[in-house]
Amino acid sequence: MPTETIAIAATFMRGGTSKGLFFLPTDLPAEPAARDALLLRAIGSPDPYARHIDGLGGATSSTSKVVLVQRSARPGCDVDYLFGQVAIDQPLIDWSGSCGNLAAAVGPFALHAGLVDGVPAEGLATVRIWQANLGQRIVAHVPMQGGQVRELGDFALDGVPFAAAEIRLDFLDPAGGGGLPLLPTGRVQDVLPVPGLGPVPATLVNSGNATVIVPAASLGLVGTELPAQLNTDAALLARCEAVRAQGAVAMGLAATPAQATRERPATPKLALVGAPADYVASDGRAVAVGQMDVLVRMVSMGQFHHALPGTGAIALASAAALPGTLLAPGSGAGGAGLRMGHPSGCIETEAEAAQDAGGAWRIRRVSVSRSARRLMTGQVWVPR
Repeated sequence: MPTETIAIAATFMRGGTSKGLFFLPTDLPAEPAARDALLLRAIGSPDPYARHIDGLGGATSSTSKVVLVQRSARPGCDVDYLFGQVAIDQPLIDWSGSCGNLAAAVGPFALHAGLVDGVPAEGLATVRIWQANLGQRIVAHVPMQGGQVRELGDFALDGVPFAAAEIRLDFLDPAGGGGLPLLPTGRVQDVLPVPGLGPVPATLVNSGNATVIVPAASLGLVGTELPAQLNTDAALLARCEAVRAQGAVAMGLAATPAQATRERPATPKLALVGAPADYVASDGRAVAVGQMDVLVRMVSMGQFHHALPGTGAIALASAAALPGTLLAPGSGAGGAGLRMGHPSGCIETEAEAAQDAGGAWRIRRVSVSRSARRLMTGQVWVPR
């Protein structure tokens, strides 16, 4: 009689302010439907109780993720990185986008797994990553010590309770993934006709992930509110989804808002921005107005994010580098650093933008610092 469960090699990793299960594709079924069914069961989805009691998911958008990493056959790349956002209450893995936070863990995972050649014993290892979902390049600079990945250090990342070693990520030409241009509508500002809200001003940008950027005030918010408060307001969450879904249609990602809600819960992301202001972060720390250029609250998988998705930071940094986009006063343009105040504190990015001979804008690079750590290696047991 065959065993009731099967064991799959897996590594549980934190990357930035997210966690996820990392796999080698060769350890999974080759057929996509069978692969997804196994991954859903490993995470514990769908769970009508929204707890992931019978799986390794964390029952939040930032902790219900899967990553597949393998050696790359693409010239100039060491590994391929495929990301899946796992729905909590639906049998769905959304492969349409990327995760900038877990991108920080791809390099360390690849180094631990022996997928990268010519690694220095000391200093920084350069891991060239192909982001397979969106067709983008990421370069990770991973600290090494004694021939091993150095995980511990004094780099503090708001949203993560413990310090760790800094990993610098360069997202090269992050715009244009998924077949969309940097500005999918060709405009730096649009107006979305949202049922129940009326016209909502927006900047629609495709960098990192496709992202809908709107003023927090358009949804009755200041931008200093925290997820603990926001995620209990079902009517607000419904209005946010209506805006996000309408943005998906305007970007050409869905034919109707209903299709966007049903089939693309992970992308586009929704960012609510406001003018800099003093506020108290989720851990009780005071965040001063002078620490930021813009306030940001982001919605991911139907809930307000506890910090800031990495790809959201990329999208906002890219938008801030483009003149005329809809961002809070003081965010600036032209490609310098952008400091964003989020529920857990602040994050700083650097974006480099340029215009081609025809006047079209291009985002050459967005850089951000994250950290990552192995939490568990072994086997995940999945019912047949």
